[in-house]
Amino acid sequence: MAYVIGSDCVACGTCIDECPVGAISEGDIYSINPDECTECGTCADACPSGAISLP
Repeated sequence: MAYVIGSDCVACGTCIDECPVGAISEGDIYSINPDECTECGTCADACPSGAISLP
């Protein structure tokens, strides 16, 4: 099950730089492509607002 980015995302960009497979897309609230996410958790560990979690 892929990680998801919640509404408390502040679009800071930290997670994009950490994702080893490039599964995260920019936007007002960033999003994670579930087909590309490898569930490594690196993005969740790096997120300063705690907006990324497993569903």
